[in-house]
Amino acid sequence: MSPYKKTILVTGGAGFIGSNFINYLHRNYPEYTVLLLDALTYAGNLDSISHTIKQNGHFRFYHGNITQPDIVNTLVAESDIVVHFAAESHVTRSIYDNSLFFETDVIGTQVIANAIVNNPVELFIHISSSEVYGTAAKSPMDEDHPLNPMSPYAAAKAGADRLVYSYIQTYGIPAVIVRPFNNYGPCQHLEKAIPNFIVSAIQDQPLTIHGSGASSRDWMYVEDTCEALCRIMHADPDQVMGETLNLGTGIDTPVLDIAKKILDIMNKPESLIDFVSDRPGQVTRHISSKGKAQRLLDWETMVPLDEGLVRTVEFYALNRKWWEKFLWMKELWGVH
Repeated sequence: MSPYKKTILVTGGAGFIGSNFINYLHRNYPEYTVLLLDALTYAGNLDSISHTIKQNGHFRFYHGNITQPDIVNTLVAESDIVVHFAAESHVTRSIYDNSLFFETDVIGTQVIANAIVNNPVELFIHISSSEVYGTAAKSPMDEDHPLNPMSPYAAAKAGADRLVYSYIQTYGIPAVIVRPFNNYGPCQHLEKAIPNFIVSAIQDQPLTIHGSGASSRDWMYVEDTCEALCRIMHADPDQVMGETLNLGTGIDTPVLDIAKKILDIMNKPESLIDFVSDRPGQVTRHISSKGKAQRLLDWETMVPLDEGLVRTVEFYALNRKWWEKFLWMKELWGVH
C-alpha cells in the first residue's frame, strides 16, 4: 500500500472493467481519491460500484462526456493519474451504427490527451483493446503484431490507440497503452458473450452463437486486469512510460467451448445452444503473448478460466436485480 495519497481520474468507470477497477483500487488503496467521469450510457451502471467507496469521502462522481473539454480539463487538472476506459465497445452494434464509436473513442481520447498536455499528470493509462489486431497472424500475438481492425469498433479503438502513441511522441505525455484481451466477470453488460450465455441459461433460453462457434478468444478474468493496471500505476516510470502492453492469459478457447462450460457449471443441457449465421468482420482467433507484461510488471493472470467462469455464474445467479433491467434491450444487441 502506498504511504501517500493520489487522486485517480477514471473515465468510463461505471462500465464493466472500469467499475471493477474502482472497486479493486478501493480494496487495495483505500486512501486514494477516485474521480469518476461517466456519461452513463446504457452500459454505465453506478450500481456496479461498491457502496463503501461511494460513502468513504474518497469518491466523487461527475456525469459528463469525455468529448466535453471543459469538464475533462477541470478533472485532469485535479488528478495525479488518469485511467481512460471510456469507449463505445459493442462490436456488433458498431457494424450497423458506427458514427458514435468514432466520436467517443477517437475524439474523446483526443480531448483527454489534449487536457493532459495542458495539465500534466504523473501517468496516463489508455485502455485500448486486443480487437485492434484483428485475427491472429501469428501465435501468440505480441505488441508488434500488425494492427488489422476488422470492425468499425476495432478501427475506432485502433485510431485512439495510435492517437495516444502520437501524443507520446509529439508532446511527451507520460502514457502507457494497454491492450486487454477478452475480459469477463461480475457486472459485465449482457450484450457480451459470457454474461449473455449465463443469463440465457438461467432463463432456459437459447444460447445463440455466431457461425460454428470455433472462433477462439483469450479470456481473462477482470480482476487480473485490475491487478495489472495497479502494477502499472506503481511501476518504475522508466520501465513503463511510452510502452504498449498486452494483457492476456496466453490461452485461447473457442466460443462454443465457453458456452458448453457455462451450461455444465449450471447443470443445463447443451440442447440450449443455437447456431446462427456468422456476423461480418468476425475475428477467428485471439491469443495474447505474455512476455512483455511479465517482464515489465512481474505480472501474469492468476484466475484460471474454469474458476473465473464459476465466479461469474455465481454473480449473475445471485444478482438478478442487477441484470434484469437490461433484458428489454436484448433484441437490440444481436447474438454471439
